[in-house]
Amino acid sequence: MPFKPLLTQLKPYLRWAILGGTLFFIATTLKDHWQEVVGIQFTAQAWLMVTLAFVVTLMAHVWSGWVWHWILVLFDQPLSGTWSTPVYLKTNVAKYLPGNVWHFVGRVSALQSVGTPTGIAVVSVVMEPLLMAVAALIIACLTGGQLAGIEDQLGGRFGQIAVLSLAIAAVHPRVFNPILQTLSRAKAKAQKLEIATDQKMLRAYPGRALLGEMGFVLLRSLGFIAIVQAFQPLSVTDVQALLAAFSLSWLLGLVVPGAPGGIGVFEATAISLLDAQFPVAIILSGVAVYRLVSVLAEVSAAGIVWLIDLCRSPST
Repeated sequence: MPFKPLLTQLKPYLRWAILGGTLFFIATTLKDHWQEVVGIQFTAQAWLMVTLAFVVTLMAHVWSGWVWHWILVLFDQPLSGTWSTPVYLKTNVAKYLPGNVWHFVGRVSALQSVGTPTGIAVVSVVMEPLLMAVAALIIACLTGGQLAGIEDQLGGRFGQIAVLSLAIAAVHPRVFNPILQTLSRAKAKAQKLEIATDQKMLRAYPGRALLGEMGFVLLRSLGFIAIVQAFQPLSVTDVQALLAAFSLSWLLGLVVPGAPGGIGVFEATAISLLDAQFPVAIILSGVAVYRLVSVLAEVSAAGIVWLIDLCRSPST
């Protein structure tokens, strides 16, 4: 049996195996530290920090919708940030649906409805999470020196510089275009979409869009840091370690299959990266509250856009 069909058949089971393994790890860790977790008190200051985390996370998603507009500009699509942001926010929650493709379908459909060629629509939507992944890797390399064990795993300072250089070079059009083309064609084929053989690709380095996605990851990181701050005071070194751990955990949650919205993978990675520097109960509480805040922020953003559309629509 050919390798590719076999991999396709195993993919659903692989997703369940990854999700099951990460959830088992989290459940086991929670069982071992249950008494410490329930002993954590929620003070007025803690609630203030959680509220701040919600606001910052909401801002991150709004910002990401605007950055998508910058990606569209790279392909000569005259669509403003006031168009891209509501579409992005409305489709964002669809990533939690089974299949983990409905946010992709929704965005491509929205672009097609305003006359964007299917090929450009697919490429722009595929490019967005790839830039996010590179942005998260860059931030992790810049801050990973404060995270126990990461610098050694990357081969020391030289290894970090090498990975950072590769990440920055990876989005150069000569490297990035073949990757974009391959993934876009695979996505289009999976959704039965036809794209032109002479598909327009990147002509310049997407520096502004990459910086924008770094801003998105930084805002998401600040939300997570605020929640950990709700449970214990943090030093500058702690903040840097949390920034690196969040970036790596969020990156794995993005790229590992079988975890809609990174559920399970993000939490398990954050716990394993941070348990040497922080009490496990703090990290368990932090990732649990952050997941709740993150989903609430995404749902709230979509709800706000829906309400605005409802108010703008003519009465019948």
